[in-house]
Amino acid sequence: MLQNHIGLFLLVLTRISGIFLVSPFFGSINIPVKIRVGTAFFISIVVFPVVDMQGAPVLPNRVEQYAALVVTELLIGWMIGFIGYILFSAVNIGGQLIDMQVGFATISVLDPTSGQQVPLVGSFLYNLCILIFLASNGHYIILSALVESFTALPPLAAHFDGRIVQLIVDITGGIFATGLKLALPVLFAILLTNVGLGVLARTMPQMNIFVVGIPAQIIIGIFVIGIMLPFYALFLDVIFNELYGNITAMLRAIS
Repeated sequence: MLQNHIGLFLLVLTRISGIFLVSPFFGSINIPVKIRVGTAFFISIVVFPVVDMQGAPVLPNRVEQYAALVVTELLIGWMIGFIGYILFSAVNIGGQLIDMQVGFATISVLDPTSGQQVPLVGSFLYNLCILIFLASNGHYIILSALVESFTALPPLAAHFDGRIVQLIVDITGGIFATGLKLALPVLFAILLTNVGLGVLARTMPQMNIFVVGIPAQIIIGIFVIGIMLPFYALFLDVIFNELYGNITAMLRAIS
C-alpha cells in the first residue's frame, strides 16, 4: 500500500516538473535548477493529498509499464507549459514583424530567459509581457490549470490520439495570426509612410529618398509603438484568457 502511494507521488511530481521545462517564467534558464526542482517538490507535497483523496489508482508492477506512465505524466506537464510558451511566442513574432518594417531587422539582443538571440522590439514586448503576466498574477493561471488537471485528468487516465495533435497544430498556427494582429498598427503606419515617400519621390526626384525614408520609418515606428503600448495590456489580457482555454481544451483532448 505504501509502495502504491509513493509511486503515485512520483507521478504527481513528474507532471508538475513538466511545466518547469518550457513554461513561461517557470521554465526560464535564469531560475537555478535547484530552485525549480525544490519548487516542483514543494508543490507536489501540497497537491498530493488532494490527488490521493480521489482514490489512489492501482499502479502496474512491471518497471517498463511504470516508466511509460512516468513519461506520460511528464508529457502532460510539458504540454501545459508548452501551450503557454507558444502563446508567448506570438509576442516575439509580432516584434519581429515590427523590426523588419521599422528597420531593426539586423539588430538582435540576447534574451536572458531563453539564452537565444531575439529581435529588439520583440525582446522589449516579450519582457513587458512577462512583467504584466506576473503583475496580473498570470502565473497562477498555469499553476491552477496544473492543479486542476489532476481532477480533470487523473494519473493513468491519459489517452493520446489524433485530437491532441490537431489541437497543437491549430494552437501553433494561431500564434502567427496573433503576432500579425499585434504588429498590424505599426505595419499599417509604415505602409502609409512608404506610400507617402513614394509620392514624394515622384514629385521631388532630386531628393535622396533613402536618406529621408529610413529615419522616417524608425521615428514613425517608435511613435506608433508608444501609442499602442496602453492598449498592449488589453491585448495581453486576451492572450492570457486564451491560455487557460487552450490548456482546458488540451486536457479534454487527452482525457
